[in-house]
Amino acid sequence: MTAPQNILIVRTDRIGDVVLSLPMAKIIKKRYPNCKITFMLREYTKPLAVTNSFIDEILLLKEKNGKTTIWENVSLVKAKKLDTCFVVYPTFEIALFLFLSRIKKRIGTGYRWYSLLFNKRIYEHRKHGRFHELEHNVKMLKMIGIDENVSPENVSFNIQSCAESRQKVDEISNEYNINFLLPTVIIHPGSGGSSVDLPLLLFKKIVELLARELNINILITGSKSEYGMCNQLVINSKIINLAGRFDLSGMIALIEKSKLMIANSTGPIHIAAALGKYVIGFYPKIMECSQKRWGPFTNKKKIFEPTIDCSNCDPKQCERLNCMSSININEVYEEVQKLLALN
Repeated sequence: MTAPQNILIVRTDRIGDVVLSLPMAKIIKKRYPNCKITFMLREYTKPLAVTNSFIDEILLLKEKNGKTTIWENVSLVKAKKLDTCFVVYPTFEIALFLFLSRIKKRIGTGYRWYSLLFNKRIYEHRKHGRFHELEHNVKMLKMIGIDENVSPENVSFNIQSCAESRQKVDEISNEYNINFLLPTVIIHPGSGGSSVDLPLLLFKKIVELLARELNINILITGSKSEYGMCNQLVINSKIINLAGRFDLSGMIALIEKSKLMIANSTGPIHIAAALGKYVIGFYPKIMECSQKRWGPFTNKKKIFEPTIDCSNCDPKQCERLNCMSSININEVYEEVQKLLALN
C-alpha cells in the first residue's frame, strides 16, 4: 500500500461529532508521521481543531444561505493537491465536490444512493449502535492500512483553549465574582435535539440539592436562545446563568476551569470528557442515541439511563412513557458527591 501524503478529513456537522473525529489525526500521524492532515469543518466548530498539533491545516466548508456550494469547494479542495479523503459525515453535496476535485482515494459509506461517488466504500451501519461513534471513525482508517484499537485509556483529542478565550473567561468570572478555588460544576440542560433529554424539572431538582448541600460554584451554560430555559434553574444567588455569554472557544476555556459537567447527550459533554473532566450524562435507551453509541468517551463518567424496563425503544415510545423522568435524582446527587471528592 502506498503511504498517503496529503489527507483530508471531512466532518461538517456538530460539536460532539467533530470532537469524536479529532483522534483520527494523531492516529494517522503515528503511522504516517510525514503525512499532511487537513480537517474540513464549519466555521463554528473550528475552535475544536485550531489548537490541535496533529492537524496541519483547517478548511472551512463553503456555504451560501446554509447550503453547500459545489464549485467553490471544488476550487478550495483541488488547490490542496490531496491524495486521500475520509468523508466521516457524508452528504450528496460533499461527495459530489470531492468527486469533482479528483481526489485519488475517496473513502466513505457504501450505503447511500450517492456512494458511487466514493471509490473506497465502507459497509457498516452506524445507526445499529454496535460500536461507539469514535470507534466507527477510527475503523475508517483501515482503508489506509491502520488497524487501531481505541479506548478511553489511549485516546487523545488534543483540545485546548486559546489565551484570548481564557482572558474572556477571567473577565466574566470577575464580573460574577466566581471563585475558582471552589470546585466548579457546570450544568448544561439544553441539547441539539438529537436525543431525548432529562426533563428540566429534574435538572432543577439537581440544582436545588447541589445549592443546598455543597459549597461549590454552580454554573449554568447554554446558547443565547436557551437563556430563558437556563434561567429557570437559577433558584438563588449561588447559581449563575452564563447562557449566551461564551462562544465555543470560551466554552472550552470555561470547561477547563471546571471539575464536573452535568449534561444531556450534547456537544459540551464531549468537550468536557476530552479535557479530562468528570462528566455525568443522561442518555435514553434508544439504540441510535444510546450511551454505547454516543456516550462521552472517557472512564471519568457516570451515565444515567431510564430505569423503566422497555424493549425496542424509539423516540416516540420514550416520550409516551416519559422514560427519562424515571431517573433517580438522589442517585445523581450521590454520584456528584463521589466525583467531587476525587482528585
